[in-house]
Amino acid sequence: MDTESYIQSALVSNPLRESILRAMIKALQLPKGSRGLDAGCGIGLQCLLLAEEMGLTGHVTGLDVSSEMLDRGREIVKEAGLSEQISFQEGDVTNLPFDNNAFDWVWSSDCAGYGPWEPLPLLKELARVVKPGGIVAITAWSSEKLLPGYPRLEARLGATSAGIAPFVQGKKPELHFLRALGWFHELGLTEPRGKVFADSFYAPLSDNIRNALVTLFDMRWPDVSTELSSDDLVEFQRFCQPDSPDFILNLPDYYALFTYTMFWGKTAD
Repeated sequence: MDTESYIQSALVSNPLRESILRAMIKALQLPKGSRGLDAGCGIGLQCLLLAEEMGLTGHVTGLDVSSEMLDRGREIVKEAGLSEQISFQEGDVTNLPFDNNAFDWVWSSDCAGYGPWEPLPLLKELARVVKPGGIVAITAWSSEKLLPGYPRLEARLGATSAGIAPFVQGKKPELHFLRALGWFHELGLTEPRGKVFADSFYAPLSDNIRNALVTLFDMRWPDVSTELSSDDLVEFQRFCQPDSPDFILNLPDYYALFTYTMFWGKTAD
């Protein structure tokens, strides 16, 4: 997926995540007026939520390796009237361009343990830029139930390369995101915790939620046809394609749920 397509997908699918993201941020109890880093911020949608939580005296720095993402982020932040509270910097999450103890906290979503990087060195780098006693939080998409009534098909889709992404065959189990508490312990972060956050949607779907779910289907199961049996492929095309008369979102009793998981802890005093 090219950058512009990814940006559009992020914008359209954002309504599915926003309430969960708000709940996770609330759970961290970040100090009002503090300064934090969103590492791997993309187009800055979560910077907006973090800045709102910080209040007028706080500040959020969004960092991403993509200048195109950051340019769009600056536009979004300007439209939201938060340019004073949010700034962006281009950089690599594995080699942050910040001094030690530069921030009160760091947040990173769908990045540490989710991208192609080794999680321990990345988490160590995130902790490096946080002041003693500050919070390090990482989050990632962890599960979904999007095909009510078709658990077998959903299980088949979940077993495809796309379905288990970003975890790939042959990857060490201890590198799986849901093993993150071990990373926190190994790095000496204190009070490590993990919690699942869930949301759900049901018919009748608003236009923006329906469009978000259509985009999610495309993001979650791209290019799976070569990994499905002929029977499973027929079901996939019947129930998971928007142009099908049996597209599952057309059900009058449609219901879906999904979860994010957050792990967080504190740097040593």
